[in-house]
Amino acid sequence: MTYAKLDEALRLLGLDDAAARLYPALLDLAPAPLSEIAAAAGVAGMAGADPAAAYADLVDAGLAQAAGAGGDPVAPVPPAAGLEVLVRHRAAALEESRVAIGGAFESFRRRRLATHHDTFVEVVTGAAVGPRTRQAWASARDQIRQLESPPYSPMPESTDDALATLARGVTQRVVYSRESLEHPGRLREAIEPCINAGEQARVLPSVPVKLVIIDDAYALVSLALDEADVHHTTLVVQPCGLLSALIALFEQCWRQALPFHGRTTSPGGLPPADRRLLWLLAGGASDETIARELGISRRTLFRRLQILMARLGAANRFQLALHAQRQGWL
Repeated sequence: MTYAKLDEALRLLGLDDAAARLYPALLDLAPAPLSEIAAAAGVAGMAGADPAAAYADLVDAGLAQAAGAGGDPVAPVPPAAGLEVLVRHRAAALEESRVAIGGAFESFRRRRLATHHDTFVEVVTGAAVGPRTRQAWASARDQIRQLESPPYSPMPESTDDALATLARGVTQRVVYSRESLEHPGRLREAIEPCINAGEQARVLPSVPVKLVIIDDAYALVSLALDEADVHHTTLVVQPCGLLSALIALFEQCWRQALPFHGRTTSPGGLPPADRRLLWLLAGGASDETIARELGISRRTLFRRLQILMARLGAANRFQLALHAQRQGWL
């Protein structure tokens, strides 16, 4: 029988080549003498390989039963318990590797800082920006905090990266500018899918900078195209006073921003279309933008606004947004 990539999977769990080659043959031939299984697997001919030691590794991993007298016959056992132990050991080893490599780089950074004073901020330009941004999203462990606003560079995979990060259980808090909501297609194609996937979103009339903070580890600050001349430029800010200031800036914007998401149900029988209208209104979107996103005419939009204002006793749009927030509609 063919076991595609089984030996590779076993090596990833920490078993050596001999044990990884022995196990598929064990599944095909057991119960059988160990010598026969080792010969079929080619372990007996491997330089420096000991079939008995390789089988003992499988036993220790909980994948095979202990050999009887003389080592015959041998057989596999249900792997669930053994695999759980292997996976935990592997995860612990990977975490130790992560800490060791991170610590080694931090030592390098500190040594270079003492000599060159140039590692607090890294400048990434041109074609390198996209891969570096994707790497940042993939590296997040706990949370991503973002201040979002145009201009947007052509990165069609950015929404997929955000959705994948949410699917991993990483918290995402994003403050959007009003321009983000009004940018053609941005709301429907990028913002709403992320909100529906669990992103916590708020909106301000404007944000002071385009910013992505990965955990508390580092931040990416994107320069607008006109600020960076003809270059697409991102600053990668490492732990320092500047990173602390950027985190504080995000938290201040978050406190001041209006929520741009709500409960999944429609409170008080509010139709989903009207609730979406209120989201856009609270975000400061223009009449043209709201009508376009809802797929209605401006006349229909005005009629819906009049009905909502009458329902809440609001004299103007500002009061409408305020009352809607108090009612839990935003």
